[in-house]
Amino acid sequence: MAARHHRRIVAGVGTVLLGTGVTAFGIAPLAPDVGDLPVRQVVEPLSAATQGLLPGSLQAHQDGFVLYRNDTVRRDDNAQSLLQRLGVVDSQAQAFLRGDSLARQLFTGRPGKLVAIETSDRHELQRLTARWLSGGERGFERLVIERTPDGLQSRIEKGELTASSRLASGEIQSSLFASTDAIGLPDPVAVQLAEMFSAHIDFRRDLRRGDRFSLVYEVLEADGEALRSGRILSAEFINAGRAYHSVWFEAPGYKGGYYDFEGQSSLREYLSSPLEFTRVSSGYGMRFHPVHGDRRAHLGVDYAAPTGTPVRTVGDGVVSFSGRQGGYGNVVFVQHRRGHVTVYAHLSRIDVRQGQRLTQGQLVGAVGCTGTCTGPHLHFEFRDNGRHLDPLVALRNSESVPLAQNLRPQFEAVAQAQRQMLDAAATVVRASAE
Repeated sequence: MAARHHRRIVAGVGTVLLGTGVTAFGIAPLAPDVGDLPVRQVVEPLSAATQGLLPGSLQAHQDGFVLYRNDTVRRDDNAQSLLQRLGVVDSQAQAFLRGDSLARQLFTGRPGKLVAIETSDRHELQRLTARWLSGGERGFERLVIERTPDGLQSRIEKGELTASSRLASGEIQSSLFASTDAIGLPDPVAVQLAEMFSAHIDFRRDLRRGDRFSLVYEVLEADGEALRSGRILSAEFINAGRAYHSVWFEAPGYKGGYYDFEGQSSLREYLSSPLEFTRVSSGYGMRFHPVHGDRRAHLGVDYAAPTGTPVRTVGDGVVSFSGRQGGYGNVVFVQHRRGHVTVYAHLSRIDVRQGQRLTQGQLVGAVGCTGTCTGPHLHFEFRDNGRHLDPLVALRNSESVPLAQNLRPQFEAVAQAQRQMLDAAATVVRASAE
């Protein structure tokens, strides 16, 4: 009997769907007005014998189900606030997160740890998994808390990050960083993008409304979850109608770098600034000294930034001095090639030692207000064989290194693949916008 009813119901549903299909194809004038059709409500109870008509998954859920949620650990989180936000109602789990030495690692170190939980339909914790970066460049740690017959148990596992590529594109409306924020580009990637083209584009003066950029960049993932961004693999920036390109190339036994599609180095010998996000508060040349109260030569530039802002070396070199020195306060001197020296002064802390070899972009310390100063900032100097130069001019005019001829075939293959990906990045974003 139930089988006959089932066939009639299926046939009726099929008829309704066919009628709807005819209407969708535009033959509605031949059908009666829906408002004129009679309506009749039919209520028929289901017996235990007809329970077999329910899908098996629905019957299984009658005996309980599992809830899944994800979140990140915030700066002021504790066991109670985290579990409450994840919808866990479990006093035993709260006590475990507070008392277990491995579980307490959730709330130590940097915030932002990725957390995924599984609970019963009574909101009791069944499993918690958290992932965060470890000390290594490509490693991560995984905290697993599971409910066992003996109660909650925890363990720490180590894993390797995997790299995947992501495409992005945007258009300048006001500033570069406003545009990168609008498309959700990570800040470290936005900084890389600015540095890649800083030798050609002054991002404070040269940008035009309607300028466009596309890029391909790495994301480092743990179990499919993005933990941090990596290197930009290629990028295109169109400024005032002129296109600039840059692609990362690294051959075995050679130092990697960025080149345009013709094989010329995109990055200069020096970075455009020792700080990532900053503004020049005092330029090079004569000025009224804020402490001494007279006019005197300012032999560097000052970058306004909060105390603790990371300071990086603008180029490869060796630390020739690291310590405290007169009005400079905490200061680092870095010796570069061809008699060049850069100076980083008023630091709140120093992260390098004398004689240490540095690579471009490596941290030397943090912004502060040690020595003679009126507020937190970085005083930066550039010297050429003992002669002071305007750092902004010296960094902007630094040399580029061409690609070695024997590497050109390998480079051409990489450049061609990246050019295709950049074309795809621009097309995908334009299509989504339309």
